Amino acid sequence: MQIPSFPECNHTLIGDLHHHSDRELLTLFQRHPEAGRYFLAIFCRYSPIVYSLIRHSVRSPVQADYLFAITWRHLYYELGGLDLAQSTPEFTLQSWLIHITALCINRVQLPPVEAVNYSLKAASPPLWCFVEQALDRLLPRQRLMILMAQTFHWSATRIAAYLQAEGEVISPAEVKRQLEESYQQLETLLPEDIGVIYLDQQPRNQPELMREAANELEHLLQLDPLEAVFE
Repeated sequence: MQIPSFPECNHTLIGDLHHHSDRELLTLFQRHPEAGRYFLAIFCRYSPIVYSLIRHSVRSPVQADYLFAITWRHLYYELGGLDLAQSTPEFTLQSWLIHITALCINRVQLPPVEAVNYSLKAASPPLWCFVEQALDRLLPRQRLMILMAQTFHWSATRIAAYLQAEGEVISPAEVKRQLEESYQQLETLLPEDIGVIYLDQQPRNQPELMREAANELEHLLQLDPLEAVFE
């Protein structure tokens, strides 16, 4: 079995977080929902374990990749409420990830291989999470047009015809213009560091991106070891 590699794990913004403990990464993730690199750092650290568990439990590589992405999508939303400060010494982030992965393996109903429309090479699970989150923040019509264009591969003419049938007066040229605006808005709604890592965007404030984790760690180290660090 070959464990997939993810180029984003070699990015400088992720490499700078390698020395953080699980507890520190989780705290940074929970305190900075506007940043994506803390979740990405957790993903890079534990994706080999999660993938190994899934691949040994699912025969089809296509279904395994899909379940791997679904599992990390579930983990992304669950991590926001995880409190390691109140846990026992035996309860760690790694043990929790393994437990949730096992639940997903046993409970997720996988579609047939031919119905799976997902590729790890096309979009890694963290990028899927952040794009989905950004899509949810778009205006309903922006989201609809993007889905029709990207998921169903409809032309501007067909999208215009559909919207006209729904009572909206819009031309194919206007559909193209609004789609372009929607794509730009979607990129804007992604966390800035995710745009830097995946889309090669120029950071708006590079020094702040690089210093933020160091400042947060300094604050964490000043806390009493028994003090809860979750706000």
